[in-house]
Amino acid sequence: MDYINAAILGVIEGITEFLPISSTGHLIIAEQWLGHRSDMFNIVIQAGAILAVTIIYWRRLLDLVLGWRDPANRDYAAKLIVAFLITSILGLVVKKLGFELPETATPIAWALIIGGIWMIFAEWAAARKAPHKEITWLVAILVGIAQIVAGIFPGTSRSGATIFVAMLAGTGNRAAATEFAFLVGIPTMYAASGYELLKTFKDGGAANEDWTALGIAFVVSTIVAFVAVKWLLAYIRSNRFTLFATYRIILGVLLLGMAATGVIA
Repeated sequence: MDYINAAILGVIEGITEFLPISSTGHLIIAEQWLGHRSDMFNIVIQAGAILAVTIIYWRRLLDLVLGWRDPANRDYAAKLIVAFLITSILGLVVKKLGFELPETATPIAWALIIGGIWMIFAEWAAARKAPHKEITWLVAILVGIAQIVAGIFPGTSRSGATIFVAMLAGTGNRAAATEFAFLVGIPTMYAASGYELLKTFKDGGAANEDWTALGIAFVVSTIVAFVAVKWLLAYIRSNRFTLFATYRIILGVLLLGMAATGVIA
C-alpha cells in the first residue's frame, strides 16, 4: 500500500504542480486518506515535476546558453536571471523573518478561490490588450515577486501567479507568458528543492525514509508532469485559462465545506 500511495501522490503532484490549480490544495486533501507526507517526500515528488519541465524546455535552455551572442537571447536570459535573483533574495528575507502561512485547509481554500477570481479578471484584462509576445523588464520583476507571493500563501499556485502577472504586466500572449513563467520556475524550484534537501539531511530527516517509495513517487511525478505540461502548452494555444479558474473556485468551496464539517483539519 505504501508504494501504491506513493504512486498516487506522484500522479497528483505531476498533474497539479505546473497546472495553475495548486498542488498544495490537492495534496492536503490526498494526505487525509494516504497519510502525512514527510518533507523529503515533498521535495522528491516536486523534483520529479521540475525535471519533466526541464526535459520539455531543454532545447530552449540550450539555445539560450549556446546562443548568447544573439542580442535577443541575451536579453531574454538576463530577464530570467533578474526574476530568479529577485525571488532568491526575497525568499531568503522571508525565510529569515519566518513569515509563512500554515498549510491548513481554510487559508488554502481562500487562496484557491481568490486565485480563481484573479485568473478570470486577468484573462479579461489581457484580452483587451494587444497580444504582445515580448517579455519586458517590468514582467521579469513582477514575475520574480509573484513567485515569493505564491510561496508565502499556500494554494496560490506558483504557475498561476507568475503566468497571470506576466499577462497583466504587458505580455498578453498566453503562450509567451507561460513559457517565461515555466523557464523562471526551473532554476527557482531547483534552488528551493536543493535548499530544503540539504536542510532535511542536516536535520536527520532522511534517516528513516523508504527510498523505494521515494523512487516510485519521483518517476511517476516526472512522467505525469511531462504529459500534463505538454497537454497544457497545446491547450492554451486556442483556449483560455477559464476552465482552471472555475475548477479552483469549486475546489476552494469544497475545501471550506470539508473544513467546516471536520472532514479535514
